Amino acid sequence: MGLLYTLGGRYAADVALAGSNLWAQKTRTLLTAMGIIFGVGAVIGMLAIGAGARDESLRFIEQLGVRNLLVESRPAASDQELQQRRRSSPGLTERDVRILQGNVDDLDLISARRSMHPARVFPKATDDLPELYGVRPAYAAIHNWKLAEGAFFDKAQDDASTADCVLGEKAKVALLGYGPAVNKFVKVNDTWLHVVGVLQNQPSSGSGTAQSDDPNLVIYVPLNTFQYRFFQQGDSFKDDLDGVDIRLKVGADSVSAAKVVTAILSSTHHSIPDFTVTIPAELLAEQQRSQSIFTYVMVAIAAISLLVGGIGIMNIVLATVLERTREIGIRRSIGARRGDIVRQFLLESVLISIGGGVVGIAFGYFLSWLIARAAEWKTIVTPESIAIAFGVSVAVGVIFGIYPARKASRIDPIEALRYE
Repeated sequence: MGLLYTLGGRYAADVALAGSNLWAQKTRTLLTAMGIIFGVGAVIGMLAIGAGARDESLRFIEQLGVRNLLVESRPAASDQELQQRRRSSPGLTERDVRILQGNVDDLDLISARRSMHPARVFPKATDDLPELYGVRPAYAAIHNWKLAEGAFFDKAQDDASTADCVLGEKAKVALLGYGPAVNKFVKVNDTWLHVVGVLQNQPSSGSGTAQSDDPNLVIYVPLNTFQYRFFQQGDSFKDDLDGVDIRLKVGADSVSAAKVVTAILSSTHHSIPDFTVTIPAELLAEQQRSQSIFTYVMVAIAAISLLVGGIGIMNIVLATVLERTREIGIRRSIGARRGDIVRQFLLESVLISIGGGVVGIAFGYFLSWLIARAAEWKTIVTPESIAIAFGVSVAVGVIFGIYPARKASRIDPIEALRYE
C-alpha cells in the first residue's frame, strides 16, 4: 500500500510539473494544441455526417420496406422506341398486377401506381407543385406509413372512385398551411378533392427510381379516382402504370421472389426490358457499403489534421528539450533517472493531446451542428465517434512524444550543465 501511495505521489508531482511547464508557455501550448483540436473536431464532424447519412438511408429503406419489391416501368426515349416495344410488349399494365397476384406465392400486398404532374393546384402552392399519385389502399401498409391526421382511403373509396385524397406533409403545408387539413378541399387541375388524411413526415432519397420522388410532396388519390377523374397529359411514352409496389409475406426470400417476378413479367412482356425490379433489402446493403467507404475516406482526410497536430507536438517538445537542457542536467545530477526524464516530457505531450482532445470534442459538436444548419444535412454525434477521436488524439500525443522524451533522457548530464 505504501508503494502505491509513493507511486501515486510521484506521478501526481510529475503531472503537476508538466502542467506548470505548459502553463508557463501558454501561447505556444495553445497553438500546438490547435492541430489536435481541429483534428478531433474534424473526425467527429465527418463521423457525424456518416452516421446521419446512414440513419437517413435506414429510414428510407424502412419506408420502402425490407420485405418489398418495387417494379418500375421504363419510359421509352422516343416514339420510334415506343413503337418497337409495342410490337411485342404492352408495357406495365393492370393485367401484370393480376398475373402477379395469381402466380407469386409469397405475395402479401400489392398496389399499382400511376403519377402525373398537375398543371395547376388550388390553393396555389407556396413552392413547387405537388405530384399526383394514384395508388391502391394497400400502398400505405406496403410502405409502413403512419398518418398525422385522418386515415388513408380504403377499398370502398377506391371502388367508388371518390374524390378523396391524402396529402404528404410538405404538400399539406404548401397548399393549406400548418393548421388542420382533414375535411378541407384542394383543387387539382379541374377536380376538387376532399382531404381525408395527412401523412407523417417521410424520409426521401435520390435513389434514381420513381420512388426517389419526395413522398412528402405528393397528393395521393385512389387509383380508380386517378383513372376516371384525371386525364393523363404530357408524356405519351409512359406505360399505363408507372410502377407496382409489392410486399412479401414474413420470412419470404426477397431475392428469390424478385427472380420469380422478373421471370413472370419478362414472359408477359416477351423479354422486352421495359421494366426494372428493385429489392430494397439489397439496396440497403449496397448503400451501407457505399456509405462505409465514404465515411472511411472522409475520416482519413480528417485524420491528417491529427497527424499534423502530432508533428506539431513533437516539434514543440523538441524545442522545449533544447531550451531546458540545463534543467535536465541539474535533475540528472541530483539523482533523476532516464525514466524520470522520459516521463516528464512524455506527460507534457500527452497533456497537450488530452487538452486538445477535450476542446476538440466540443469543437466537433459545434462543427456537426454548423454542418447540419448550413448544409441541411442530418448529423449524429455518437459516443463511438467521440471515443475514437479522443483515443486517437491521446495516441498521437504518446507516439509523437516518445522521440523527444527519449532524446531528452539521453542528454549527457555534464554536457547539459555546460549548455548555455
